[in-house]
Formats: sequence, C-alpha cells, structure tokens
Amino acid sequence: MSNILHNYALKNHNTFGVAAKAKYFASFSSEEELTELLKNNICKNEPLCILGGGSNILLTQDFEGIVLANKIKGINIISEDEYSTSIAVGAGEVWHDFVLWSIQKNLSGIENLALIPGLVGASPMQNIGAYGTEVGEVITKVGYIEIESGLKKEITNTECRFGYRNSIFKESLKDKVAITEVIYKLSKIPLNNIKYGSITDELKRLKKEPSPSSIAEAVINIRSSKLPDPKILGNSGSFFKNPIINTHEFEKLKKEFPKMVGYRVFDTETKISAGWLIDNAELKGYRKADAGVHKDHALVLVNYGNATGLEIINLAKEIQQKIKDKYGISITTEVNIL
Repeated sequence: MSNILHNYALKNHNTFGVAAKAKYFASFSSEEELTELLKNNICKNEPLCILGGGSNILLTQDFEGIVLANKIKGINIISEDEYSTSIAVGAGEVWHDFVLWSIQKNLSGIENLALIPGLVGASPMQNIGAYGTEVGEVITKVGYIEIESGLKKEITNTECRFGYRNSIFKESLKDKVAITEVIYKLSKIPLNNIKYGSITDELKRLKKEPSPSSIAEAVINIRSSKLPDPKILGNSGSFFKNPIINTHEFEKLKKEFPKMVGYRVFDTETKISAGWLIDNAELKGYRKADAGVHKDHALVLVNYGNATGLEIINLAKEIQQKIKDKYGISITTEVNIL
C-alpha cells in the first residue's frame, strides 16, 4: 500500500518529544481506510500500534512494527431531548476542541475536562478525569474496529468497565482494537460541578458565576498555571496515578505525615495525592540529565530537550522506589510505556 511509510520519525507524534522511529507508519481518516490498512500484509505480520495524539505514551525504544495514526474527524449530533444531547465524535478529533464545541452549544458535562491533551479516542481508554469529573460519566457507547478481524463493533458504557484512569481498553481489549468513534450524552442543564475548591477560588478571582463556560475558563487558567505546555517543554501531563489505599493505613500515615493529602472514595478506601507524596519527598524539580520532575507540578515528568524514553522511565522508577521507601505506598504510571 502506497501510503505506508518506512523508518518514520515519531518525535512529532509524542508530546514528550522523544526521538524514536517506527519501522512502518501510516494514517487513516475513516473506518474504511483503517479496514483496508488492516488487510495489508505488513499490518498482519508486524507488531501494530494505534496512535492518537501521543499525549499519554512514553516511547522507550524504536517501534519494530507499524504505527497507525488515527485521523478520524467529525462531531455530529445524533439525538436530543428536552434535557440532553447525544453526540458522535470521531476518535481523531482533538479533545479540547470538542470541549470548546460543547460549551458553544451550551452543553454541560465535560467543561471540567478542558485543556486535557490528546484526542477523543483516548478519553474512554484512559477514562480521563479532572476536577471532580470523569469522562465515563457522559460516554454512552464506544465504536471500534477489531484489529484481527477488521469488524466494526460497539460497546455500551457498562461494557467499557470504567474505573479510575482505566477501562476495558487497557485490560482485555488492550492492543486488540482501534477506537474510531465515541458517543457522549451531555446535559442541556448546567451541572456546575465546582466541588474542587481551586475552581471556586478561580471563579471568585474572575468574578464570575458558575456556568459551563466560566468553569472551563477557570480550569484552563488553573491548568495553564500549573502544567507546562508540551510544545515548549516535553511532557505527558500527570505521569503517575493517585494511589488508593486502605483508609486505616491512611489514618496511620497521617499521624506520621499530618499534612498528607487524601480523599475518601469509600469508607474503607482513600485516594492519596501522588503529587503531594512526590513533593513531600523533596523530588519536585529533581533532574537527571534532561529528564526531570517539573518544578511547579510534582506529578509531571518532563523532557528538557534530549532525554531518551529510557532516561525518563528510569527516573520514574527511581521516584517510585523513593515513595515506596518513605511511605510504604506503591505509585503506578498513568502513561503507557511502549
């Protein structure tokens, strides 16, 4: 197939800006193009990776197979009633652009997820979340192409098995499907989720009442002040998940570390701020060669220029070990390691 490229540089296809190559590379702009590609012998015989915006991936080596980049576009209203609107969105749409579209349409449900990097297709995969909202709350269906058979399939919200930064797409369907379309149900009634204090504080500073647009503006301001722009400083946003531990263990740790930040998720479980753990271990701003922990946000690992993926993952492992030694808590990566 003529549009399959060989020995293709991936530096501009990952937000860490890591220099790595794919043995083969192609992009697809429709389900039909993807289905045709999957019939090709290269796709049948080589390792295969579906790539979106590259905002949640760390390349630790060249990819000895074929990378397929998802470019499927389209935002289409498919149904609506008095209270909500259902929208089918192509997996290759930029997530933040879809958030802005929803605000322009006076729809509510994803404004707290403004400025999260990446494409729409990653949203169900990661069950992206921020400031008290998870995307799994508004997804009704996910359409995908099965890589082995080339068949189009669709699963419901329940079948997605959404969890904290997790879904069936990171479990039993990992590396087996290419997400092509996500269907969201957004509210016509403003949800005004401002339970995170930082949003309330920013709204006060802006002198604005809660609304989808003002909440999105507040979230954009907060994220912009905390998180480095990957176009300027290579990163993939939050590198680690917030660990969830037994509440009894949390109470014991609070006696030793009174300022430890935790949020009760169930009576028996508490989610700990991984950023606080790393910051309190005096690792914020820590750097080894061109791999480092961001000076303002301890959850973000950065590439200061020429760090390799191996250097970044080795830094991550060092942080994980120091957190384990200091608190007895294991933190796991949110970023996919390739």
